[in-house]
Amino acid sequence: MRSTWDSTSESTDAVLYLDHAATSPVRPEVRAAMEPYLTAVFGNPASHHTAGEAAACALEDARARVARVLGMRPGDIVFTSGGTEANNLAVKGLVLGALAAGRRHLVVSPIEHESILESAAYLARFHDVAVTAVPVDPRGRITPEALTAAIRPDTALVTLGHANNEIGTVQDAAALGAVARSHGAPLHLDAVQSAGWLPLHGLGADALSLAGHKLGAPKGTGALAVRGRLPLEPVLHGGGQERGRRSGTADVAGAVGLATALELAEQERAATSTRVGAATAAFVAEVQRLVPEAELTGDPVHRLPGSASFTFAGVSGEAVLLELERRGVISSSGSACAAGSDEPSHVLLACGIAPAVAQTSVRFTFARTPLPADVAVRLATLVAAAVEAVRG
Repeated sequence: MRSTWDSTSESTDAVLYLDHAATSPVRPEVRAAMEPYLTAVFGNPASHHTAGEAAACALEDARARVARVLGMRPGDIVFTSGGTEANNLAVKGLVLGALAAGRRHLVVSPIEHESILESAAYLARFHDVAVTAVPVDPRGRITPEALTAAIRPDTALVTLGHANNEIGTVQDAAALGAVARSHGAPLHLDAVQSAGWLPLHGLGADALSLAGHKLGAPKGTGALAVRGRLPLEPVLHGGGQERGRRSGTADVAGAVGLATALELAEQERAATSTRVGAATAAFVAEVQRLVPEAELTGDPVHRLPGSASFTFAGVSGEAVLLELERRGVISSSGSACAAGSDEPSHVLLACGIAPAVAQTSVRFTFARTPLPADVAVRLATLVAAAVEAVRG
């Protein structure tokens, strides 16, 4: 990312990538940490020989490092192929594990990631699980009162996103966790977007999902942290790796990469969140000054530091994206997992935004290396120019 980026240029030679909620590049420190486990220490950690034992030691060290950041036990960490698998294992695994105790009710919210919503739909179709969607307010927040009303005596799991990937709204996880706990219901938090930006200790979560590629680790790395006392039905069956909770040959290099990226993000978190939050706020203020009809979606206070999503009533969001890319700015219209869909965002619809307005949405998500304030402000001029060009 170039600090000398020229806001007047329409060349794509200096591209500004503002879709970090979709994915981020692998950090050099992470590549370096992984390299030995891609070459010299290549053994299968399940093999009982010296090469396998060396790999197993690295895998268990990575597990302990992830657990320390999350405030969990090493045995609570299950390495996965990413956030989608972690969410599937949490939702399906915990609900199926609770069926024997007569609990067959699941609480979700309507703004969750597709991996949560589709897992809930699967449980409803094939396992007769009742699913309740707890409503959100127009800013995407869930109140403790609303959650209390949604929980039943047979609730097997409450699963909520800690921070929303489209609008950046952050839930009061500690308050919602207290509600779930008071009703004896486990809480799973999808922390894919919040990890590295927000503290993950003391949230009252019984399970928590991570994805490495949001943190500077490679795609295809992730983890589910889940309290060992909870019965968890595996989704992947086979050789019984990961203490029987996730079969398959472990990706040792990926686990090391995830642990390294998570540790680095946590070490930098407080300072990074402050700097990026200030630059993002300057960008938001300038967009709203230059484009009066721009509406910031999500909660203006309780939001991820590097997230800014707008609707521009009367214009096509996709057309604005194309105009921005022509000017060297890459952004998105919402979740990368819903790419190619012509339907308005389910997140925005759940917040009460009209379908026609929801289709004008454009999302900007910033790197952990903040833009200089002057560049953030100049970026807003390109947004205004793109909207004006589309409005034409």
